[in-house]
Amino acid sequence: MNKFIYLFILIFSLFNTNLIAKGNIMILKLKYGEVEIELYPEKAPKHVERFKKFSDEGKYDNVVFHRVIDGFMAQTGDVKFGKSSSPDFDLRLAGTGGSNLPNIKAEFSDIAHERGTLSAARSSDPDSANSQFFICFQSAPHLDRQYSAFGKVVKGMEFVDMIKRGDPNSGSVSEPDKIISLRSK
Repeated sequence: MNKFIYLFILIFSLFNTNLIAKGNIMILKLKYGEVEIELYPEKAPKHVERFKKFSDEGKYDNVVFHRVIDGFMAQTGDVKFGKSSSPDFDLRLAGTGGSNLPNIKAEFSDIAHERGTLSAARSSDPDSANSQFFICFQSAPHLDRQYSAFGKVVKGMEFVDMIKRGDPNSGSVSEPDKIISLRSK
C-alpha cells in the first residue's frame, strides 16, 4: 500500500511541476524565429507578474530593441516610446519610457547574468524597473545581485543573437529590430 502512495505522490509531483513550468514559458517572436523563455516567479514574483501581464496584453508587440550592445545585451520593453505601432513612438526617446503602472521594487537573487538571462532594465535607482528588460548575449557577472533577473532563454538563443546591434559605445540602434509578439505558451 505504501508503494502506491509513494507512486501517486511521485506522479502527482511530476505532473504538477510540469503544469507550473508550462505556465511560466513565454514565446518571443522575432523576425528571425521564435524564442522560448522560462520565467522564475519564485525568484522575482513581481517582475514575472508584470512581464506576463504586459506580454499577454500585447503591450510588448512591435516594441523595438532600442539598445543593443554586441557581446553584452539587447534591451527592449519601452511600451511608451518604443512601440513602433503607437502614436507616441519616438526612437530618440525609446529607453526613457515605461508604463503607467508604478515601478517595481528590486528583487535581487542568486540568478547569474549569463548567456540568455532575462533581467529588468532600470535607472540608477534599484527600485525603478517598470516595463523594460534585456537579454544577455554573454555572461555579465557585474550585474549579479544588482539587477532583477527573472528568466532565461531556453530555446532559440540563436535568434536573439541575430538582433541588429547598435553603436558600440551607446548601443543605440538606427532602424532597430522589434518584438513581433510575446505571449505565454
